[in-house]
Amino acid sequence: MSVRVLIVDDQALFREALATLLEVQPEIDVVGEAANGEEAVRLCAELRPDVALMDLRMPVLDGIAATARLRAEQRDVRVLALTTFDDDEDVFAALRAGAVGYLLKDVSSTRLVEALVAAQRGESVLQPSVAAKLVARVARLPAEAPQPLATPLSERELEVVRLLAGGRSNREIAKTLFLAEGTVKNLVTSVLSKLQVRDRTQAALRAKELGLF
Repeated sequence: MSVRVLIVDDQALFREALATLLEVQPEIDVVGEAANGEEAVRLCAELRPDVALMDLRMPVLDGIAATARLRAEQRDVRVLALTTFDDDEDVFAALRAGAVGYLLKDVSSTRLVEALVAAQRGESVLQPSVAAKLVARVARLPAEAPQPLATPLSERELEVVRLLAGGRSNREIAKTLFLAEGTVKNLVTSVLSKLQVRDRTQAALRAKELGLF
């Protein structure tokens, strides 16, 4: 089943180009376009997309505020931020608001499609530079004595969590470790369970706190 995507960006030419790019992908079904966050919230209620591909800096209602509203009002819609900017405040504000991922507009089409499919599944998808910012932010936090894990991560799970922290998708992890993608999915599920976190971003932060990489 294809991923239903709503494109949200205030630049009409970019929206049209992105829609044209995505519509030829068999995994993607572009169901609509919005020019600002207010329109995005309204169209999400009408069209029920799986993923809102959200720019952040827009008039009327910006992408961060729109993401927060969607998280509160329409939790079934995943938000994937797609923006030109990767400054710290935008990154952390978007993730705090509820975005499941953060990509820059120079991302490849292949990576974007993979990210949309992953976002539909509820996976966190981060540009490697963004993942590095998160790890750096955690490194600057005051040190606290970490709680030991009830069940330690296996060597393979440690390899997976290190790649997660680098913003790798399941497919990229599978290629790197020469594993089936289904095996990687199972390993990620096990990692989340052992670290007692909900998503990949939290897993990376928790692993960093525990000194696992």
